[in-house]
Amino acid sequence: MSALDLIPAGHTFTAEEITAYADPERRSLEQALTEADVLISAPHAGAAIPEELAPFLSPALTRRLQYDFTDVATAAIVRRWAAIDPRVVAVVNPHPRLVRDPNRARPADIAGDLATAIERTRAAGAWQKVDLSGVDAIRPVTFSFFPILEVPEDDDALHRLVSTFVEVGERGLGVYERVRDALSERMLERALRTGSSFTRLSFHDTMNTTTTREGAVSVPRAEKDRLPDVVALSNRGGSRGESRDPADPPTMDAARLRALAEAHRAGFRVSQADDVALNKPYLGSQEILAAGARFREVAEDAARTGAQLDAVQAEFLREFLLGDAATAVLHEPGTDWITEDPTHVDEIAQACKHSWDLYRAS
Repeated sequence: MSALDLIPAGHTFTAEEITAYADPERRSLEQALTEADVLISAPHAGAAIPEELAPFLSPALTRRLQYDFTDVATAAIVRRWAAIDPRVVAVVNPHPRLVRDPNRARPADIAGDLATAIERTRAAGAWQKVDLSGVDAIRPVTFSFFPILEVPEDDDALHRLVSTFVEVGERGLGVYERVRDALSERMLERALRTGSSFTRLSFHDTMNTTTTREGAVSVPRAEKDRLPDVVALSNRGGSRGESRDPADPPTMDAARLRALAEAHRAGFRVSQADDVALNKPYLGSQEILAAGARFREVAEDAARTGAQLDAVQAEFLREFLLGDAATAVLHEPGTDWITEDPTHVDEIAQACKHSWDLYRAS
């Protein structure tokens, strides 16, 4: 096993460690919440794996595969954006989706779902495609079906694995979920009281290639799964943000989503309009689904006060977030990850801020 990035055993994250906002030396979180109108959540930003899980990891897991199975490029960008923009507050999940994916519905039986996913994986065999529908909140394989976990051969070992995942998860992603939801409620209450706007933004990245066994992130995704050259903005609607299914209503007003897309085209100075797409290839997942459902619960109050409530998922192309030089390194075989360029991170964060400033002014 190459040198992996591990969180020391027993570490429980605090709310302060995973929350970011501008000028914390002179502004309290309470003040930041009264000035912000966007709550950014980064559910897949964590890459470091809790040390307690190390005994269950595949010996073939490398640092590159570890990082590739996350949206790690979002962590630095979201934190930098929050540092320069007093109108956003951000919460960043410190655990990787390996522990449990907070952008999937929380399983009623976490242990049972993980056990089922492992059984399906074991039956399919290493590196073989496996259907994890309904039980993918904790994945024992990456998206290229690399076996990230060493699947236990006996029931006792499987029980130890499952119980460790459940216990460890509460120290990081459990903290993230509680902080995210508490901040959301506080910002929602203010929007309803003051008749102002509040947007939940779920921030992600995806690469248009997956990994080989040699670690090259170079296998093209199917055309239907490929992201546009900058970002896909999703509200569970169609290509213009309009409703496509009455049972699955949009989480953001369609006209406002289109305005947000135009603001991103200007903010990121795109070469073609379709560099920013709507609901393609993804509709948006659990975080905006849950936020949309919550906003519908208070729709009458919002209408009475004039509050504007939206939830949107931003899925950036990882190649764009990392830059050409870093992407070229990852296209070659290897076991390590790239070093992020602080200048490039700042440029992307500044463009995010500029895009949302343009949107507010539209």
